[in-house]
Amino acid sequence: MADDVELAELSSDAPALGAPEPGAGRTARDLEAVYDIPVTVSAVLGKATMQVSQLLKLGRGAVVELDRKLGEAIDIYVNNRLVARGEVVMVDDTRLGITMTEIVKADRAG
Repeated sequence: MADDVELAELSSDAPALGAPEPGAGRTARDLEAVYDIPVTVSAVLGKATMQVSQLLKLGRGAVVELDRKLGEAIDIYVNNRLVARGEVVMVDDTRLGITMTEIVKADRAG
């Protein structure tokens, strides 16, 4: 898509969108307009495919096998677009978090 923007393009080193001079530097102030835009971040542990009949048979305590192995990196999506991979970490006794281990470069040719 022509309007997709990569995270690297939003860094302070990239040229500003609509800047008067192509070589002009970008400041944090130039990006203030995008700072408050909400995005949805999802961490996908794995996926499973099953028929509706199998799904309806699941009950409390049922185990659904995912397509990932223990210790394998999980996918991190921003607005349904894969942007990184990471590992699950414990934030405290009751909460989990994600540590990003790899940024996924998007193929802009397609």
